[in-house]
Amino acid sequence: MASDKKYLEYILEQLSETDGITYKPMMGEFILYRYGKIFGGIYDNRFLVKPTKSAKELMPNAETALPYKGAKEMLPANNVEDREFVRKLVIAIYNETPEKKKNQIKRRT
Repeated sequence: MASDKKYLEYILEQLSETDGITYKPMMGEFILYRYGKIFGGIYDNRFLVKPTKSAKELMPNAETALPYKGAKEMLPANNVEDREFVRKLVIAIYNETPEKKKNQIKRRT
């Protein structure tokens, strides 16, 4: 089941006070980024986030969920109606997510 764009818009509105938020549509779902780092996404109208240490601490009772078959487990973000909580959650995940490694091209000599 694809996600509803209205749910994406709701989550983006909840994150409107958090700098650097962007998204990309991906096969009927939406990948969420902060300053280019993936922190979560919208899958089947569920806001799922990376299961970082901080995310687990902020949501100790959250049980992991699969965004789609064969994917890595993620955490369903609870309390999405609380903008400050969602902001704090996303910033914490962002701070724990390593920078994306740039592909290095090896040249033949």
